[in-house]
Amino acid sequence: MKILIIYAHPEPQSMNGALFNTAIETLTQIGHEVHVSDLYAMSFNPVSDRKNFSSIHDSSFFKQQLEEIHASETNGFASDIVEEQHKVEWCDLMIWQFPMWWFSVPAILKGWVDRVFAMGRFYGNGHFYETGVFRDKKALLSLTTGGAEANYQKGGFNGDLAGILRPLHRGILEFTGFSILRPHVVYEPARLSDEERRLELKTWHSRLIHVFNEVPIRVGSY
Repeated sequence: MKILIIYAHPEPQSMNGALFNTAIETLTQIGHEVHVSDLYAMSFNPVSDRKNFSSIHDSSFFKQQLEEIHASETNGFASDIVEEQHKVEWCDLMIWQFPMWWFSVPAILKGWVDRVFAMGRFYGNGHFYETGVFRDKKALLSLTTGGAEANYQKGGFNGDLAGILRPLHRGILEFTGFSILRPHVVYEPARLSDEERRLELKTWHSRLIHVFNEVPIRVGSY
């Protein structure tokens, strides 16, 4: 199968870096084809503006969605955007590896979505949710948190994790047709011992071996 891993962490030696490398090694070793976008290593520009496009729909007023529709019709996306769009269109499973910052993804990953998930190509024209462009694909969020697991339960300090991740699961991934796999979470890795970190990586490795046998979740049900 074909897997795309979007990695958003500035430190290669972090727990996110270890999870990223474990995923590449595990999935490759068992015969899957893996492509990656290491956003910080790529110095990916997260700022959305006219640099997204090699074409122009309206030079007097910039409305991104109209420019995206025009670019979708005229092959008018900038080359760096086209490369990322092709990766998403190619994969069977997309994994995002990131630290949860301010109850969301790092800005570089949100900017990747803003630029790459273009109207007219990834959604629109009646293609939303169950009829989405990516309805035959799966997505999995793999993330770390700064707080303990108890903080992300209903009634906990931060509220339940399902609610925190809903804008990503429902508003981006399901919106464009992806089926959602249960998120993979390593809680407060900075406070884990070396042995506990190794156990987390072993758990991730074991899950990935059978990831294509998993049944998608209903968002909000976990």
